[in-house]
Amino acid sequence: MPVSAKTEDLEAFLTVVDTGSFSHAASLLNQQVAKVSRAVSRLETSLEVTLLNRTTRRLELTEEGDLFLRYAREGLNTLERGEEAIRLLKRAPSGKLRVDAASPFVLHQLTPLIGAFSSAYPDIELDITSHDSIIDLLEHKTDIAIRIGDLNDSNLHARRLGTSKLHLVASPEYLKANPAIGNSSTLNQHKLIGFSDAPALNKWPLNQEMALKFTLRASSGETIRHLCLAGQGIALLSNFMVHHDIKNGSLVSIFQQDIVSPNRRESVQAVYYRNSAVSSRISAFLDFIQPRLTL
Repeated sequence: MPVSAKTEDLEAFLTVVDTGSFSHAASLLNQQVAKVSRAVSRLETSLEVTLLNRTTRRLELTEEGDLFLRYAREGLNTLERGEEAIRLLKRAPSGKLRVDAASPFVLHQLTPLIGAFSSAYPDIELDITSHDSIIDLLEHKTDIAIRIGDLNDSNLHARRLGTSKLHLVASPEYLKANPAIGNSSTLNQHKLIGFSDAPALNKWPLNQEMALKFTLRASSGETIRHLCLAGQGIALLSNFMVHHDIKNGSLVSIFQQDIVSPNRRESVQAVYYRNSAVSSRISAFLDFIQPRLTL
């Protein structure tokens, strides 16, 4: 009679499926490749089926593997939630929590909240990373990623944090030398600042669609903000990063009536992998920051 599958073997199997290879799974689990391979083989032996077809180029789930995958995910998630519930009977949420967001969101939204969060949850060890491009959560061992705009990854759960409207902004100095007259149809008469690595962000949601000409580009939204502050042109940026600048007069919002709203860039969401149980520390973090964000 076959023995029951061990938890570590299930974890190895799920990680191999999610990462697409034994070597990537071994790196994520901090184990030798051979150990991960033995774990999956042991699982297949216990179930008396082949779960993965192994070729030199890729791995593919068998029909039995695809069926078992759903139950394995559900079982491990249930077990994790149960363990977390037991821990919470004894103490407050604790452990490491890695959070990733674009640098402007980290600087303008998260950084001001970290002190109060750490005081409220001293046993949660935060690790905040900043990537201006979309990262793979598994590859970067990230628990939560905060993303601006629509989501395309069906493997992710999402929690909507709110909406951040867009502003066309320029410094008073720039506008004094280059008055913004009329409406957004005159934008190509100005120096426009765009993103160098994100073409989709250079398609501005305007009432009048037009091909924009960018005289200056940068990879980071925070760099673009500073270029605007330095009088280098006009850019389209989210309210969460420029509302203080607009309030204190460092930047001026122009042609606001010409920006289509709602649009795909306004949504702010926290995402995590579908096969992850939402631990108490993730819930604690999101519950704490959501009402305090100034989007």
